[in-house]
Amino acid sequence: MNAPLDAETFRLVVASTPLVAIDLVIDDGAGRFLLGLRKNRPAKGAWFVPGGRIYKNERLDDAFTRIAAAELGPHAIGKSRENARFLGVFEHLYEDGFGGAEASTHYVVLGYAFTVTGLDLATLPSAQHGEYRLVTRDALLADARVHDNTRRYFV
Repeated sequence: MNAPLDAETFRLVVASTPLVAIDLVIDDGAGRFLLGLRKNRPAKGAWFVPGGRIYKNERLDDAFTRIAAAELGPHAIGKSRENARFLGVFEHLYEDGFGGAEASTHYVVLGYAFTVTGLDLATLPSAQHGEYRLVTRDALLADARVHDNTRRYFV
């Protein structure tokens, strides 16, 4: 079964175990990187790279393709884990979690990087991010609104 969990089951999982996720570090081919302003917990209100969690029994390649499509919409066409650069394994720890502050959240994240030229920010999906921007590495590192877990991909 590789589908999202219902809200109550997901709350129990978040409270009890680490989640495994994929983050996408996307450059536009001109030295700028894609960030989205998070709409949901954890990291709500912070600038973050696109990404998402892996579902149970979902192969990494399938998860990568699904997450890229959910986060990039039409810009994900032709993008696969095979043609992305693996950045490593990262830990993201948050004091709050899905649905509120009743449980902390622990992610084990696989970071991947790739280039998407011709990014049209207006066409990007809005489920997780309220707005998007492209920023240079230096601007990203200097901006206090960029989440520390995103900064770690660039230091």
